[in-house]
Amino acid sequence: MCKFLRYFFYKNFTFTFVHFWYAFFCGFSAQTVYDEWFITLFNLVYTALPVLGMSLFDQDVNDRWSFQYPQLYSPGQLNMYFSKKAFVRCMMHSCYSSLILFFIPWAAMYDTVRDDGKDIVDYQSFALLAQTCLLIAVTIQLCLDTHYWTAVNQFFVWGSLSAYFAITFTMYSNGMFLIFTSSFPFIGTARNSLNQPNVWLTILLTSILCALPVVTFRFILIQLRPTINDKVRHKVRKEAVPAPRPGRPPTRRISTRRSGYAFSHAQGYGELVTSGRFLLKRPLKSRPVLFPQTDSPLAQSQPQFYRTINEESEEPQTA
Repeated sequence: MCKFLRYFFYKNFTFTFVHFWYAFFCGFSAQTVYDEWFITLFNLVYTALPVLGMSLFDQDVNDRWSFQYPQLYSPGQLNMYFSKKAFVRCMMHSCYSSLILFFIPWAAMYDTVRDDGKDIVDYQSFALLAQTCLLIAVTIQLCLDTHYWTAVNQFFVWGSLSAYFAITFTMYSNGMFLIFTSSFPFIGTARNSLNQPNVWLTILLTSILCALPVVTFRFILIQLRPTINDKVRHKVRKEAVPAPRPGRPPTRRISTRRSGYAFSHAQGYGELVTSGRFLLKRPLKSRPVLFPQTDSPLAQSQPQFYRTINEESEEPQTA
């Protein structure tokens, strides 16, 4: 859950800070750097399932290694996964990623032309490039945070990216523009921009620059100050999986008395039920006496008086 919160703050801070840098170029006119449909679907479709899959299925080690090393639970109890320091580090990481995701596409699109000599420098092409770089960068960060991959995680990650490109090409098509002219004004932007090599080179460059500091920092941290999780994961790669604990066979309770309902309705037991002979009277066992001494005040329920050390020292000493 702490990893889920850190990633959730990271992707939303990065998403917001890009708008902040764009405000210096649009005269603080409140114009959005992304398409309105991308803003609507970013948290709802494109990044919802991958982070949900990570929070549900991710784990440091499997259950057998967790039984072998109970110390794996101590960092969570000491608030090492999410604290004020971790929150500030996440915000600084988001600020750095937003700078890369805005200024690298801006510099790549500045005074650029297509292969056929036509201009590609327009607001719609820049918005498509910026939002594509953002989505791929936060997806790579999610993959770096995931330690345990399952088929569900793979489906969520690749399915979200596929859904983004499918929805983008559909919304920026000629048919959607003819049907809903005011709602889908980015006509032909996807097919005219994503077929240029410099656009994909920009996406690759921004993805590397966003992921490179994270990989470098984690590599140095593991070498210098490894946590208990890093040590156990390193040991898991070298040793075999420990055998499961031998489970005790379930104890079978044997009832000495048959079911009263089945017994009373069985044929031939009517007279036995009415006679009450099946109820055996067992002699009561005598319990041991709690207070064997009857002359003590405790046994006779009399009030007791206790003395302190000071009262005993004040008594006159007799020769």
